[in-house]
Amino acid sequence: MKRICVFCGSSPGSRPEYGAAAEKMAAELVRRNIGLVYGGGNVGLMGVIADAVLRAGGEVQGVIPEHLMAREVGHNGLTKLHVVHSMHERKALMADLADAFVALPGGFGTLEEFCEVVTWTQLGLHEKPCGILNVLGFYSPLLAMLDHAVEERFLKPENRALVLARDHPADLLDALEEWRPTHIEKWLRRETR
Repeated sequence: MKRICVFCGSSPGSRPEYGAAAEKMAAELVRRNIGLVYGGGNVGLMGVIADAVLRAGGEVQGVIPEHLMAREVGHNGLTKLHVVHSMHERKALMADLADAFVALPGGFGTLEEFCEVVTWTQLGLHEKPCGILNVLGFYSPLLAMLDHAVEERFLKPENRALVLARDHPADLLDALEEWRPTHIEKWLRRETR
């Protein structure tokens, strides 16, 4: 893996442990010589992880749409900042630049971006691993919901396994590196549902 895309909040959250986890993820990325791709902001956890990678001498590529750059939330100290027209272009470019995806704590945008890339893996649009850093159990309710979706037969167990979740950055990066793609047929035929 040359670069990992990290989705995370434009807020720092309510607990200092969230920022500390972003800094630990940054240190682990740099230690493994893996570049960071992220949403290009200089605020919240986005700013924390970008600044920590840069301080440690790592590569950081940000991708930000014009309307957010105009609000002066773009990070001007990155290795490279890509300014694009729309959120759709942002997500597409981030996916193209990255070899894997990680979600740190965040809100709607983080969830939407992560769920989209997991869906792309499920559909075979790419073969890139997707992981969650479950800081202080932040994503435990989401992981339980995914397990419930399996129980209710809206999600196959093999597809549920596409979402790797670990509590520590090193463990999560190890899991991403060990992951191998598998093709799972969707429930498209009535007799297999």
